[in-house]
Amino acid sequence: MATVVDIAVSAAINILSAFIFLLAFAILRIQPFNDRVYFPKWYLKGLRSSASHSGAFVRRVVNLDFRSYIRFLNWMPEALKMPEPELIDHAGLDSAVYLRIYLMGLKIFVPIAFLAWAVLVPVNYTNDTLKIAQLVSNVTASDIDKLSISNVPLKSQRFWTHIVMAYAFTFWTCRVLLKEYEKVASMRLQFLSAEGRRPDQFTVLVRNVPPDPDESVSELVEHFFLVNHPHHYLTHQDTSYFLDKLSVATHPSVSSFGLNSKGLGKGLVVCNANKLASLVKKKKSKKNWLDYYQLKYDRNPLQRPLKKVLLNIQSDISQTGFLGLWGEKVDVIDHHTSEIEKLSEEIEEERERVLKDPKSIMPAAFVSFKTRWGAAVCAQTQQSRNPTLWLTEWAPEPRDVYWENLAIPYMSLSVRRLIIGVAFFFLTIFFMIPIASVQALASIEGIEKRAPFLKPVIEIKFIKSVIQGFLPGIALKLFLIFLPTILMIMSKFEGFLSISSLERRSATRYYIFLIINVFFGSILTGAAFEQLNSFIKQSANEIPKTIGVAVPLKATFFITYIMVDGWAGIAGEVLMLKPLILYHLKNIFLVKTEKDREEAMDPGSLGFNTGEPRIQLYFLLGLVYATVTPFLLPFIIIFFAFAYVVFRHQIINVYNQEYESGAAFWPDVHGRVITALVISQLALLGLMSTKEAAQSAPFLIALPVLTIWFHRFCQGRHKSAFVKYPLQEAMMKDTLERARDPNFNLKPYLQDAYIHPVFKGGDDDDEDDDLSKKLETDSVLVPTKRQSRKNTPAPSRISKASSPSLSEINESIVKASIYSNRRGFGFYL
Repeated sequence: MATVVDIAVSAAINILSAFIFLLAFAILRIQPFNDRVYFPKWYLKGLRSSASHSGAFVRRVVNLDFRSYIRFLNWMPEALKMPEPELIDHAGLDSAVYLRIYLMGLKIFVPIAFLAWAVLVPVNYTNDTLKIAQLVSNVTASDIDKLSISNVPLKSQRFWTHIVMAYAFTFWTCRVLLKEYEKVASMRLQFLSAEGRRPDQFTVLVRNVPPDPDESVSELVEHFFLVNHPHHYLTHQDTSYFLDKLSVATHPSVSSFGLNSKGLGKGLVVCNANKLASLVKKKKSKKNWLDYYQLKYDRNPLQRPLKKVLLNIQSDISQTGFLGLWGEKVDVIDHHTSEIEKLSEEIEEERERVLKDPKSIMPAAFVSFKTRWGAAVCAQTQQSRNPTLWLTEWAPEPRDVYWENLAIPYMSLSVRRLIIGVAFFFLTIFFMIPIASVQALASIEGIEKRAPFLKPVIEIKFIKSVIQGFLPGIALKLFLIFLPTILMIMSKFEGFLSISSLERRSATRYYIFLIINVFFGSILTGAAFEQLNSFIKQSANEIPKTIGVAVPLKATFFITYIMVDGWAGIAGEVLMLKPLILYHLKNIFLVKTEKDREEAMDPGSLGFNTGEPRIQLYFLLGLVYATVTPFLLPFIIIFFAFAYVVFRHQIINVYNQEYESGAAFWPDVHGRVITALVISQLALLGLMSTKEAAQSAPFLIALPVLTIWFHRFCQGRHKSAFVKYPLQEAMMKDTLERARDPNFNLKPYLQDAYIHPVFKGGDDDDEDDDLSKKLETDSVLVPTKRQSRKNTPAPSRISKASSPSLSEINESIVKASIYSNRRGFGFYL
């Protein structure tokens, strides 16, 4: 059991570690040769081209201005200077709202800590319950525990104070949550209305397109939307256009009537290009190695680089010998050149296969519309009588699409998610065993039991303080290093189609894991190991009372974890040691051009799947221990304040966000804080029951009920702003855009937006101007391969009216049907 001295030693170690990290960062960040490591965002935005120092070579490498070393902490106030609106323009709404999570933590816990220390700490401390328990029941306790609820005697009237404080803390937390929900919802709507034109505003992802023996997926999608969205869906490009960027003519499509717009909507059929993407990635890797060896040879022209490879003549495949220890020696430059040529041929063959093989076309498509209003109607409504067919949702923005999962059949998603659900259950359960073992070993008793010969060393006061105050926290943190990667792999297997949804699902599972294993696991294993002797000697009736006393005692472990993870860990985040080393290694061995130097930068991103669950763990600890052990609250406040400054600096100068979701993650953030609040209330209720507070404990039952009702109220009031796009906003934005830029042609803008990245990079084919003119003036008939309905006419003249009436629509459809019947065509429904 950690004492005040142990906590002080741990605090000193972590503060010293954080100071060393910050000092190293302050020195490294002002060196010109590290400028691209600590300020990559400004380079990527094109606002910075070189370090601010110029002149002699030494000054371009090392900062010789000694005054800048004195002001080594000036980056902190600089990080706070940028206003929030400017921050949103600079880094996006996701980043700005992510920072508000830290601010919300400060808003919640600063008043709670002040009230808890002013009211609860004196109430808890002015008792001698633990002192008597140590003498009678042999229960371990420290001076910190005397500040907790464990020090209040059974059946005491003082428990009314804790109940009143629990209500006060709950009402204050709910008030802050409501204000933040309203604020973020308003920020999101304002951001969506103010942001510029983006492809995802006009595009819908359609999945589970039903098979048809007479038509391809491309033709089926085209016909379906021409009939069901005739005013907004205009044209459909042939799949071959965007599969290989060859000069293949696109099928002319039906233009619609009803809106004054020259922009053309389109549907992009989804293809399975995973193998092709793998080959392209492999070729890029070979190209990087070729560049490396070529640069090495340029520096030493007298010696050609050689290496040993294993040659397979039959399969025409070569592999590098293990660590270069065996194989045939070859000229490495010629070898990689030959490998790249072979891969280029394989890529072309695979490209042709994807183009010609119908099995590579998935029953899904990206369908774009002329207006945001049309896209919103399609994305937010049911398209078919069968609710499992023609499923539509908003398309992620192009950089947010996770292309590999687009090849997963929709019908297999349920099975995949069931498999992952079962796998996650067993992962969570079985992970508790090693965590409990590590926690047991990372203690005085565990080390003495496994290594008794170390007992003389462990008994040294300083060593003992280090083990009890520092080792458990660092052991747990090291044990959780690989967990986010495992959870992200599981999320990818489930089949989510965007990076943002992958991160949100991974964050949800990480949060559940932290609750079960880190919070409950640490409490239960801690209580079981520390109080085992007391359990054996006491009667069965006394065991629940002992647990009620023992659970608050685990606060010292969480204090050490907060200092390791939330103090020293955050300081290590700003140092960016790994990107620093990798950048300079790449700069030495690979960089030849400015483009290479830009690619060598690794700005990273916020990492919502790892960062947000970690923040939520601090919310959980703060809310649970606010009424139990208020001594923990200042450590959490320091974390939120320090992390806010550090991540604000990183967002402004370093992180390059991979996507922009418009703060779509906020309902998850709100829900997890509510979960933490309910857990804290139930934990206090259980603790009160062990304290024999029969008169006061029932008053806590209302708290979880009121909290859940509050959560449902907030979700009903504000969640729709994060899930749906208001048609009113869409129409207003469309109207303003038509007024500002009436001649804008949407077709070229959307043409390549949702092409698979492996098909990009070639020369774009020019559009046929005659076709565009024809779409504006003439009726176009869409051919079909259906045996029962040979062709599908559709109204195609673009009228000058902005919104035709229902009677006009019906009249136009009837005219189109009569026209097609005269020509011998049928109308496809």
